[in-house]
Amino acid sequence: MDINGRANHIEDYLVSLHTGQWFGWSDSKNKVYANLIIHDDTKSKPSESDCTTGLATLQSNFDTAKTNAATKKASGKQKLKDLGLDDDEIQALIGV
Repeated sequence: MDINGRANHIEDYLVSLHTGQWFGWSDSKNKVYANLIIHDDTKSKPSESDCTTGLATLQSNFDTAKTNAATKKASGKQKLKDLGLDDDEIQALIGV
């Protein structure tokens, strides 16, 4: 994940599938799908397509949640303004 918590590697998708150390890399310095190995015989290796699609879904969900939070914050501020609060009062209430 990047510094903001957004998934940025197929490893982020893989850890979301199962708990524990069920997978690893044949070359830990080159974490690409071709080097993905499964340690747990009860788990199957997802396809490369599943990994890239899963990563894209994680990223989309993160982006949507971030956008929704910003939208709700702006909406809440506007509602407070509509009630007659000024920017200083709003900042005192919500810290922004």
